[in-house]
Amino acid sequence: MSRRVVRRRVTRITLGEAGAGGAARVREDHLAAEEPLEIRVGGRPLAVTMRTPGHDIELAAGFLVSEGVVHRRDEVATARYCAGAVVDDVNTYNVLDVVLAPGVTLPDFGLERSVYTSSSCGVCGKASIDAVRTRSAYDVAGDSLSVDAATLLALPDRLREGQEIFERTGGLHAAGLFDAATGELLALREDVGRHNAVDKVVGWALEAGRLPLRGTVLMVSGRASFELVQKASMAGIPVLAAVSAPSSLAVELADELGLTLAGFVRGDSLSVYSHPSRVRAGDRAPSAPVG
Repeated sequence: MSRRVVRRRVTRITLGEAGAGGAARVREDHLAAEEPLEIRVGGRPLAVTMRTPGHDIELAAGFLVSEGVVHRRDEVATARYCAGAVVDDVNTYNVLDVVLAPGVTLPDFGLERSVYTSSSCGVCGKASIDAVRTRSAYDVAGDSLSVDAATLLALPDRLREGQEIFERTGGLHAAGLFDAATGELLALREDVGRHNAVDKVVGWALEAGRLPLRGTVLMVSGRASFELVQKASMAGIPVLAAVSAPSSLAVELADELGLTLAGFVRGDSLSVYSHPSRVRAGDRAPSAPVG
């Protein structure tokens, strides 16, 4: 936990009524940690991502699933921190080397793959639009999942309740994997990057031998972007729900893949942008569009 939260002295300024009579005091604050993680495969650098330390092996595993490199737990032989990554003779635990099982095709280490991804973007370094459309080994369109709207609307609160570090820092995204039939929380991960939080959840599922994640809902604390739709499809997740809005490209990709995408999941309403037949609105079918 110590490397996931950093203490920092800050100056807190509070104004009185109508902006008058301001007061300043120095206090200790807690910040969400952000550090680079270099992911290597077989000793060769593949990518660097800015992340919140913790669950790094899951993050690397989920990243490899998202990139279409691995699909099953037995395709990863080992994952370990590199002892040579040190600062002042102390291991930084910021370099992780994954060794694939014999026979697993190595990823492409060419220039079209980014060597750096920021905490805000999971696919920023891709050289072309075609490069970001990685083909999934799982067909989410064929998942017959059906979920109550009431179940989806309960997920943001359940996600928020599980955000231990956000409670202290207010600075992390979260991704939660839920059983669509029962609403049971299966896994929850936090990170400064929303795509990293999702990769950690997917990596957890790979480690547990649970891919593809049929019959599940992935709930994210922010917006739904293209890369999150792609990551969900690569893990076989049929429903992605977000507290905030989706992007236009996220909706287009979800529609193309047969994935149900819901946004603005909060309070007593939600908007379903693709494949709404999976979401049951009580006993009523969705009404026809107005206008």
